[in-house]
Amino acid sequence: MVSVGEMAPDFTLTAHDKSTVTLSEMRGERVILAFYPAAFTGVCTKEMCTFTDAMAGLDAAGTSVLGISVDSPFSNGAFASENGIGFPLLSDVHRDVVNAYGVALDDFVIAGYTVAQRSVFVVEADGSIGFAWVADNPGQEPDYEAALEHCQSP
Repeated sequence: MVSVGEMAPDFTLTAHDKSTVTLSEMRGERVILAFYPAAFTGVCTKEMCTFTDAMAGLDAAGTSVLGISVDSPFSNGAFASENGIGFPLLSDVHRDVVNAYGVALDDFVIAGYTVAQRSVFVVEADGSIGFAWVADNPGQEPDYEAALEHCQSP
């Protein structure tokens, strides 16, 4: 897993609206990377909706949010639409990003199926990791308060 103080691995992924998002193009602002195992599951829905609900405060603090899963852009698009998710949901179908961040979770529900372990990283304006949280199990929700408080600090 990447650690606080390390440079965040760069990536370019396809969003739920079929646009591409490159992390390094967001330098100059903080970015929350919210990895989630699977669209349309209970805890993942709550996680993405909680970050959507926090968007006004995050925008005011100059922080963007990116959700990342191994789901297809089509699945993520339906998930975003059904739940009113207000930020890009990115598709890491080749598992490059979950592997680069060290949050690949193997054998999720089906033997051999790898998803993103639920985790939250805050990438600072300079591209370094400023906050890191990884769930002990996929049913555990993030420490939203700690992540949001970190983004409110200078």
